[in-house]
Amino acid sequence: MAITDANGLPIAVHTASASPHEVTLVHDTLDASFGFDLPQRLIGDRAYDSDQLDVELAAQGIEMIAPNRRNRAKTQDGRALRRYKRRWRIERLFAWLQNFRRLVVRWKQHDGNFFGMVQLGMMVVLLRRLQRCL
Repeated sequence: MAITDANGLPIAVHTASASPHEVTLVHDTLDASFGFDLPQRLIGDRAYDSDQLDVELAAQGIEMIAPNRRNRAKTQDGRALRRYKRRWRIERLFAWLQNFRRLVVRWKQHDGNFFGMVQLGMMVVLLRRLQRCL
């Protein structure tokens, strides 16, 4: 899981096995930030539509923006969901990370080694973006 800023630059990254649901990994990902402040808003897909997650993040001062699941009544107004269009920026980060072959195919057996490669990939993405700004 990863969190980016408004420009698509990585703020936090967390790796876990594929079995836990994404909602349970949000707090671990927020705790693994690279020293930046917590975001004001999180934009996620339908899997993040949870009342409990909304309450927990609101206690930290974070607004969760996620479209409603099909089996749920409408819980968010359309103004907040307009920001959901910006979710392509996180998808772009994952596309940048797929340029690194070791991250596309998980060659590393140990979680610590794979997480180190993910962090290295994030650093390369950050350095490339900073190089374009200079």
